[in-house]
Amino acid sequence: MMERIREGTNSLAVKIILSLIIFSFAFAGVGSYLAGGSNPPAATVGDKEISRAELDRAYQNERARMQQQAGEQFNQLLGNPEYVKRFRQNILDRMINDLLLEQAASELGLRVSDAQVKAAIRAMPQFRQGGQFNNDRYQAALRQTGMSADEFANYMRTDLMRQQLVNGLQGSGFVLPSELENLYRLEAQSRQVRTITLPVDDFAEQVSLTDDELEAYYQANRDDYIQPRMVKVAYVELTGEGLASDIQISDQDIEAYYQENQSQYGSQERRKVSHILIEGTGEEAKAKAEQVLERLNQGEAFTALAKEVSDDTFSAEQGGSLDWIEPDVMDPAFEKAAYALSEKGDISGLVQSDFGYHIIRLDDIDLADVTPLAEVKDDIRTELQQARAADRFYAQSTTLAEVAFEEANGLGPAAAAINSDVQYTDYFALDAATGLMARPQIQQALDSYDVRENGLNSELIELSGEHAIVVRLDDVKPEKQLSFAEVKDQVRETLAAEKGQEQAKQTAGDLIAQLEQTGELAGSDYTFSAPITLNRVSQQQAVAELAFSLPQPESDAASYGVTQNREGDVVVVALDKVIEPEVPDISPQSQMAARVQRAMSNMSLSATLQALREEVDVTYAESDNQ
Repeated sequence: MMERIREGTNSLAVKIILSLIIFSFAFAGVGSYLAGGSNPPAATVGDKEISRAELDRAYQNERARMQQQAGEQFNQLLGNPEYVKRFRQNILDRMINDLLLEQAASELGLRVSDAQVKAAIRAMPQFRQGGQFNNDRYQAALRQTGMSADEFANYMRTDLMRQQLVNGLQGSGFVLPSELENLYRLEAQSRQVRTITLPVDDFAEQVSLTDDELEAYYQANRDDYIQPRMVKVAYVELTGEGLASDIQISDQDIEAYYQENQSQYGSQERRKVSHILIEGTGEEAKAKAEQVLERLNQGEAFTALAKEVSDDTFSAEQGGSLDWIEPDVMDPAFEKAAYALSEKGDISGLVQSDFGYHIIRLDDIDLADVTPLAEVKDDIRTELQQARAADRFYAQSTTLAEVAFEEANGLGPAAAAINSDVQYTDYFALDAATGLMARPQIQQALDSYDVRENGLNSELIELSGEHAIVVRLDDVKPEKQLSFAEVKDQVRETLAAEKGQEQAKQTAGDLIAQLEQTGELAGSDYTFSAPITLNRVSQQQAVAELAFSLPQPESDAASYGVTQNREGDVVVVALDKVIEPEVPDISPQSQMAARVQRAMSNMSLSATLQALREEVDVTYAESDNQ
């Protein structure tokens, strides 16, 4: 087989391919092919185990995928131990769900044929190029993941069998026309309301409070007036900004780089080849390969022979075609023989590799095309500047880390070592930090034992690719109870707001009582707004939610209720009318029908998983999942 032919496959294209398929592998237990050991499992599902190695691999794969998608934002989340714990738990739960579905599918007798597996692999977009299955991509991906073709096929078979069950559950749901009509009526219904807004601040301003009331409130709520531990932080920050601007690159440097890396500035010579593979390295395999070569020399068609005898089944179906190859991708012996052929249609002799004997045919040649130096000179200069700036940043960050560790009782020597300054923050509470000090990595460092208790410098904290920092606590103000005198104004404001809100609600209640009794607000200073029509989703969401919870008004009498808006003001709401929508003909193929059916299908799948969990003994063995 060809999955291990390539040696040293580290090209950008392969990395892109791997990034595309990594999520597909993440929850399928690929680690079970590679890991063993006697460690306790992460979870047990019936008589099957999910090993810690499987969970670790799935976690690392999903973490890599999220880092590629979300970048620095996701890295900041990883600084929160609680988030990491939930993230890992979600992955384990999904692995358990997959195993439950796999077991259920097996018990139902669901099966997947070899032809279905092969068709699914060929259809995967990660392995296609120009609309066709690309064997090079497939083989390179297998090699980089450390899987054999049989292992990947088994993984795909299990996944397809599990998907059969999921598709069956999701495909069994249906929606009746009457259900769609009723749902449309509910969703599209609107309500006409009028409102009176009672600003809490207006009531608060009228509240009169004595010192005794204020002190009594303070004594009853002393825990609300504790100043948290405050810290003042000293830090030395190192960034890569500006490091490249003063780096001089000579023309000789540029030309040398160009000569050493011409493959980056044009295409290498590519060759399109086909091959016939006879697996094995013994005399029997060699004799069989010699017989095939003799048949070719006698005039038999290469394509027909490849389909008949080649052990590389994927390329055999294409008449032995491996499509285009480039230098440093294939097995060295295979590549040397392929590039030794000079004319299209030339056929090699027997070529031995670790996987057997190959007979190679040259199908086409795409000659190298190198971009002139003058056209890429500026790009090379920028690239070299950035590379040397990165080296300079690495050297400075290494120096900063070493000196900060060796002179752990102050940041002065570390700052001087990189020709920088020590910077200082104002006092702040750790849980109320903003800006740079709010970064999770810095928060963790400031709360570490050596920094918090021993007053030492932190380790070097890498915030991003070229952004690092070392911090220490310059001063600490311990938590303290604030006196009544210190917070008297704050107490007054809080208590006035509470009493103002109470009075606003009381006034709202009085207004509603008057309205329900007389139907009007005679003698009141308050008047309703003009009628407005609200849908279920509105900018005035609190008013809308109340309006849709009030009973439908009878005849000319409105329904009334009280809520609070986003600003905290009290709002009296009068519901005057429920407006029913005209119901159109809703096709079972409409987007609405599809949305409702998806919701029902997801409910069915969730219910099935819950039932399976109740039937099968699921045990979490990880300490953080107890």
